[in-house]
Amino acid sequence: MAGSSRPRISDIAQKLGVSTATVSRALSGNGYVREALATRIRSVAIEMNYAMPGTAAGQKALIVSSQDAIIDFKRSQFTMYVLEGLRDRAEAQDIRLETHIYQGSRDLAALKTATEDEALIGLLLVSVDEHVLDFVRGLDVPAVLVNGDDPEMCLSSVTPCNRSAAALATRHLVRMGHERIAFLSRPGRRTITRRLEGWRDVLGSGATKALELEVEDWTAEAAAETITRALDAGLAFTGVVAAADILAAGAIQAIQTRGLSVPGDISVIGIDGLPQGQYMSPALTSVRIPMPAVGGLSLDLLVETVKLRTAGVQMPSRRIELACELLHRASAGPAPQG
Repeated sequence: MAGSSRPRISDIAQKLGVSTATVSRALSGNGYVREALATRIRSVAIEMNYAMPGTAAGQKALIVSSQDAIIDFKRSQFTMYVLEGLRDRAEAQDIRLETHIYQGSRDLAALKTATEDEALIGLLLVSVDEHVLDFVRGLDVPAVLVNGDDPEMCLSSVTPCNRSAAALATRHLVRMGHERIAFLSRPGRRTITRRLEGWRDVLGSGATKALELEVEDWTAEAAAETITRALDAGLAFTGVVAAADILAAGAIQAIQTRGLSVPGDISVIGIDGLPQGQYMSPALTSVRIPMPAVGGLSLDLLVETVKLRTAGVQMPSRRIELACELLHRASAGPAPQG
């Protein structure tokens, strides 16, 4: 956008190949635009840091998160990129972001007090536990789940389409001739369950319980231990879909330590699309999650919810899922013959 420090509606329209009127309707909410296209337009607007109309400039939103999600950088690189997207959108809309870190039930009382601030537009829930989710459901405060979903659909949420992300990775291996494909994850979170479902969707009856490999922690070391145990036990597989890039890194390490080739003997695909993946040896094939867009669109959804409430409009809670992109690199290749 030469000569301009801020993007314009025409810039968004040009990038997407649609009319400026369509972009305007999608961003303002005035007039009909297909939901899929409207979501894509808002996502691109976030990527370009376009200031949405009707924002809550000068007010603040409260990020509510567990201490682990904020402090444990080794396991939470994904969360950091999501928070960067939140921060960039907040700056573009002149909204202050504050953070409430909780550890126990006493912190929930402090959270309730924080929601009484007249300058607060609402809550952004990042990596929260079930008891916090249940607590927030009982508050009369606008709230959006960031990179998560509410099974009761009481709260709106923005998340990557985790099911299709895993399906994309698995299908990529199937198309290259792989049949025995392991799924490497740490169970417990709904987002990871969705990825497991995507793996099962593609493999069908081939998605046996034996190929569901569980790690004890979200670390490369834990992933390497699990893959090593599977190989020691004689489990046969030619591909691995890891529920996170960090687990994929551990899988590659274990396979190579065993004297096997990646991808000659076993192909490995991660899910995250973290920048570090391109520098691994071999470079990691991964499904890129639009992490900054997840954060930015969550703030936009919160602002929109507040705007509708102010106008007296009660809308049902929404779950917005964003498309993911396969990044094919050297760690995935054709299934070995014989």
